[in-house]
Amino acid sequence: MSQIKISLSAHKLLRCPICHSELTQTEDRFECVSSECASRFPIVDGVPVLINEKSSVFSIDDFTSHRETFFKSTSKNQLRNFLKGLVPDISKNIKGASNYLHLSQILLQKSPTPRVLTIGGRILGQGMEHFVNNTAIDLVESDVAFGSRTMLISDAHDLPFQDGSFDGVIIQAVLEHVVDPHRCCAEIHRVLKPQGVVYAETPFIQQVHNSPYDFTRFTHLGHRRLFRQFEEIDSGAACGPGMALAWSYQSFLLSFTTSKQLQLLLIAVARLTSFYLKYFDYYLINKPGALDAAAGYYFIGSKSERILDDRDLMKLYRGAGV
Repeated sequence: MSQIKISLSAHKLLRCPICHSELTQTEDRFECVSSECASRFPIVDGVPVLINEKSSVFSIDDFTSHRETFFKSTSKNQLRNFLKGLVPDISKNIKGASNYLHLSQILLQKSPTPRVLTIGGRILGQGMEHFVNNTAIDLVESDVAFGSRTMLISDAHDLPFQDGSFDGVIIQAVLEHVVDPHRCCAEIHRVLKPQGVVYAETPFIQQVHNSPYDFTRFTHLGHRRLFRQFEEIDSGAACGPGMALAWSYQSFLLSFTTSKQLQLLLIAVARLTSFYLKYFDYYLINKPGALDAAAGYYFIGSKSERILDDRDLMKLYRGAGV
């Protein structure tokens, strides 16, 4: 049989993404045990491809044929990323590292060996270094693209796991890229154990990226409402107004041309002349105004059977009120 990367305990929790029935593994695929469904899902290079093609923008053939899906890997994009690496970055996640430390502490209080699902785990999320180095945490890293960390190909709209499978779910910089974030949050709620914990980071003021897979933005209260089936543990700005301003300035310059060569030049100009703005966020990140002007927000919450009422939601506004 193909050697898959996820732990044996997590492997037993895999379910059909279409009907949620159990799966059996053969030499090179998983098969749904339901006679009505009888769907088959390939294992590609040791990575199960558990996609519900009826509700996903991706097809199973995208992965068996090794087509580019969410992440681009052409030589032009590799050159672009190399050139970007020569100039300062304009992004700064101020809260990520401390949030992941806080998250690990919460999870380890609930279980000595918590099982955690990462949605969008092809690459290591900003600030996750401490988290992934904790060997007590059983991490299952899923994505809609192959990568060095991808253990499972799955679409967040139909998570291929049994109900109540995880102590925690991480979804960092993903919900802007899904067509139905509310459905994805419902799936997160479903696969979490009672009192399980979700950690999300989602942009507010950040221009289109990873196009065409970019659909939605959220204010702080909008982000909170997205997780209305969770009790809030903590929330706030993760990336501040300085980063938001730098991104807007860069996108302003890029709007003048569609030439890839000129865009590279303008990116360099934008970064060299605005990279310092992100450092203001160390001062601004916890101020009320940052909740109205942040580049992105975070939310930590525990699974609840209570749904936050919209009238109560309005009382949670903590911004500057301009």
